[in-house]
Amino acid sequence: MSSTVKDPFAVQGKVTIVTGGGTGIGASIAREFALRGAPVLIASRKLEHLEPTRDAIRAAGGQCEMFQCDVRDPEACEAMVREAVQRFGRLDVLINNHGAGIAAPSLELSPNGWRAVVGINLDGVFYCCKAAARQFMAQKSGGCIINISSIAGISGSATMSSYGAAKAGVINLTRSLAAEWGSASIRVNCIAPGPIDTEGAAPRVWPNEEVKRAVARSRALGRFGRVEEVAYPCLFLASEAASYITGATLVVDGGDGPRYV
Repeated sequence: MSSTVKDPFAVQGKVTIVTGGGTGIGASIAREFALRGAPVLIASRKLEHLEPTRDAIRAAGGQCEMFQCDVRDPEACEAMVREAVQRFGRLDVLINNHGAGIAAPSLELSPNGWRAVVGINLDGVFYCCKAAARQFMAQKSGGCIINISSIAGISGSATMSSYGAAKAGVINLTRSLAAEWGSASIRVNCIAPGPIDTEGAAPRVWPNEEVKRAVARSRALGRFGRVEEVAYPCLFLASEAASYITGATLVVDGGDGPRYV
């Protein structure tokens, strides 16, 4: 085979923003993109989450910058995009990975708790999408947005009503923006992960080993997902191999396990 064949799965040179990029799934996404030659800007509310990931990516030979951003602030989202453009000259990919949840019975969830979760998980995605789309349109280059939702946004989740509702909104928002911005060659897709083994999720979703084993047994593959198993689909959706995919939600949940009656 000729060595000049173009790799449609490549992301080399694609300037990428990853929100929630300092820990867990976001750190894995940033690492996988950077190691394949994509200049990456990671963003989070907390600088202490960003610095170790940025330094590790740089030590491995990748290009990585960081930016402190509260996605609930539209101006901060605009500033985040400006920072990426200032650092790398353009923007090609936005991955909205940020998220937060409060585990509480719905009757005990306060209005402030509801607003905080919806503000981060849904409002923040909208604000980041708008900021990136403006840049894509100014570049006249098209672009790619990948929103990280959750299977909670598809099936709901007891004691996580605000999180599930916000993540369902992300799925619908993805479809709406894909339809609206397709004429500008902006693709907007969504990934809905199932149970992924991260430190952040453990105390909220599987607080002890018994619950964790039950969650693993609920999956057809019989195990939790690894962070890179969300990062790899992001690589695909950001590449030219996915150039005719928009408005889609890719479920990455290990499959529904067997049900016995």
